[in-house]
Amino acid sequence: MQNLPLYKQLADHYLNAIRCGTLKLGDRMPSVRKLMHVHGVSLSTALQLCRQLETEGWLEARPRSGYFVRQPRRVRLIPAQEPTIGKIIDPAQFVGIHEKVSEIIAQGQRQVKCNLARATGGPALYPHQQLRSLTVSTLRRYPELLTKTITPGGNRELKAALAKRALDSGISTSADQVIITNGCIEALNLALRAVAQAGDVIAVESPTFYGLLQVLESLGMKALEIPTSPSTGISVEALELAMRTYDNIKAVVVVPHLQNPLGSMMPDQHKQKLVALCEKQGIPLIEDDSYSALADGDKIPTALKQWDHSGNVIYCASVHKILAPGMRVGWILAGRWQERVNMLKYAHTRYNEELSQIVTATFLLSSAYDRHLRKLRSSLAVQREKMAEAIATYFPEGTRVTMPAGGVSLWVEMPAGTSSRAVFDAALEESILVSPGLMYSNSNRFDHFLRINCGMPYTQDLDDAMRLLGRIIQHQASSKQHIAA
Repeated sequence: MQNLPLYKQLADHYLNAIRCGTLKLGDRMPSVRKLMHVHGVSLSTALQLCRQLETEGWLEARPRSGYFVRQPRRVRLIPAQEPTIGKIIDPAQFVGIHEKVSEIIAQGQRQVKCNLARATGGPALYPHQQLRSLTVSTLRRYPELLTKTITPGGNRELKAALAKRALDSGISTSADQVIITNGCIEALNLALRAVAQAGDVIAVESPTFYGLLQVLESLGMKALEIPTSPSTGISVEALELAMRTYDNIKAVVVVPHLQNPLGSMMPDQHKQKLVALCEKQGIPLIEDDSYSALADGDKIPTALKQWDHSGNVIYCASVHKILAPGMRVGWILAGRWQERVNMLKYAHTRYNEELSQIVTATFLLSSAYDRHLRKLRSSLAVQREKMAEAIATYFPEGTRVTMPAGGVSLWVEMPAGTSSRAVFDAALEESILVSPGLMYSNSNRFDHFLRINCGMPYTQDLDDAMRLLGRIIQHQASSKQHIAA
């Protein structure tokens, strides 16, 4: 907090006052002159803090009157609906998703003017100059790095750096327990291969990341979809019911923090119950922790792995979303399957190249990493608010959004009956790429949803694209209502 510019510290102070109701809708903000006197700051600093809150949508400037607290339109958005706990998809109904997802991904690979389908921040949000400098200095330090044999099991510096950073998530581990992977997706592959085989049933969140559904299908495994709240994550009660109903569940896969695509955050009590349930039933729990460092606030949420006392939780993560989308550096803490995962990693892809590992390690161990995270979270918070405001402004009545406490995506529920595939096709014709909800489940329950990226700076071009997307959704929703009538 102290490393933030003074105007941002003061802006956060007044934003807290707005959020807790001390400053209410319509209240006049203290004048610039009063801000200067109360806080002992310059005219420039006082103006900057007001403009910061205005940019984020919390204040509006009125000519010759000063700044006033405004209510962003997004506050009027209704949260997405909670799931019906009793409805669990029978794994026998598994019909595969690969063909459907592959078709959409292939279509989306064309060049577009506005990509709202990605799940990362914009390139400018990442420390590209620092990483470039570290890459050059690393090659100077190790001139034969690209031509010598790769270190088995992963670079020792990186493993030690990850073990140290894991303490922030409540995980106590050693460098020897860290296995470096090609991103989190390989970590998930290895975890599933270690605990299950073709034909087995894997319990997953519903909706869930389409990449996980593709992995399960490629391994010949079946997805059992468990109702998941857009606020608190997977329903432990529904999962317990599923465990009583099906005796062949071989693993549970969850994203406890900023779940993809919902953005839900699992409360600590919820996490403890989930870990205890899986341990009691003897079912491995696979934790995908790709997004927790993007959560709002200065404290990284506690990982499920903290409550693991028997090695039953397999922890998977990467730097893809938080440090460098172009660096496929991931890792896995495999618990009691450590040796098996080690051998699977060797058999599957051998060892990762070391240049990116050393660069990542150097950055993770520096204070620059903490500064980067604070800046990244702050930028994403502003961009989320602006995207939500655009959705509230341009999308049709009946649209719902649950605002996540961090992350790079919004899960948008369109009016009932609106086809996400029809919206995808129509938007692509206008050179706008979106991620349709039908990709996130083997059922059609999420066909009227979209996952929309909010990791890009909010420019005029982006505003124009959101306005056009709103018109497309309005047209599709109106067409469905007309047919129904």
